[in-house]
Amino acid sequence: MTNDTGFVLWLTGLSGAGKSTLAAKLGPALAERGHRVELLDGDEVRTNLCQGLGFSREDRDTNIARIGYVAGKLSKHGVAVLVAAISPYREARDRVRTAVDNFVEVYVAAPVSTCAERDVKGLYAKALAGEIKNFTGVSDPYEPPVNPEIELHTEAESVDDSVHQVIAWLEANQLTAPSDR
Repeated sequence: MTNDTGFVLWLTGLSGAGKSTLAAKLGPALAERGHRVELLDGDEVRTNLCQGLGFSREDRDTNIARIGYVAGKLSKHGVAVLVAAISPYREARDRVRTAVDNFVEVYVAAPVSTCAERDVKGLYAKALAGEIKNFTGVSDPYEPPVNPEIELHTEAESVDDSVHQVIAWLEANQLTAPSDR
């Protein structure tokens, strides 16, 4: 059975909050429910679709606008789109929300200290030492969502618990059907 309801599940939060990890688990859970699923990971998109963009506010907003455009096109064709992107500025996320049907904002909340502990690349240590400029959450702002549809606290809950919360919300809002399992 195929589920043709398209939507955009926009996971936003600091680097290391768990966006990509959650998206990687949500994809198969949604596919199991009959969705065609596409993951737009912020790092991957920046490498392939948004080459040449820096980390100024204007460039970050352009990056989010491009991801939102692609996500919106896919969702109109019945795809469940998972976006895992820091997307630090509320206004840029709100512009995507306005342009995309079935936009579901998921705030993957985790404190900087937790994100820094998870950081295998050592980016937080470099940012805190002043070696990386415009690092979101350290030397550049992150504007948390005011009213996200879903708020997850990945420092206190397991990945599976977070995934279950998202799936439950999607089921309650009729964007996915319960699993056949």
